[in-house]
Amino acid sequence: MKIGGIDPTSLPTEVFLVLPRGDQQIVFRAGPVSSMDEFEALCPRPTPPGKMTRDGWVPLADDPTYQQVIAEWGQKRLGYMVAKSLEPSQVEWDTVNLADPSTWKNWSTDLRGGGLSDIECQRVMNLVLEANCLDDAKLKKAREVFLAGEAARAASSGLPTAPPNTPSGAPASA
Repeated sequence: MKIGGIDPTSLPTEVFLVLPRGDQQIVFRAGPVSSMDEFEALCPRPTPPGKMTRDGWVPLADDPTYQQVIAEWGQKRLGYMVAKSLEPSQVEWDTVNLADPSTWKNWSTDLRGGGLSDIECQRVMNLVLEANCLDDAKLKKAREVFLAGEAARAASSGLPTAPPNTPSGAPASA
């Protein structure tokens, strides 16, 4: 598939974070998670309990047990996104295993165990979010770049010089 003649898969998608360590650097690369199908297969979204009424089945989304289960599911989803997004970095996790949903929440523990500070772990999280989100600032910048290109193209189109006369014979510059 192409959009405006551009194959989206040919465009760069990784974002980088470079953490200085003396005269060396730790480089994190994060890419977007293009599909959550693998996550959904390993960890389907919990369904709320409910009750049968005259109107049919009514889910009880406010149930405290369900709220706890859905919060834990959300943490697993976030942990999966972090580990999957950081695959280009080739992180050798101590406890995180993409095939085991119970380990996904350990991403920050592993990073801290590897010597990263809380602030650096937050920067890694921000990198993952940047790789997976289109915020207003990104969209605005892309729009401005696009419109600047359109304006330049419009300014360069047309005749390179003004014609000396119009079809009626009057000078064109008058």
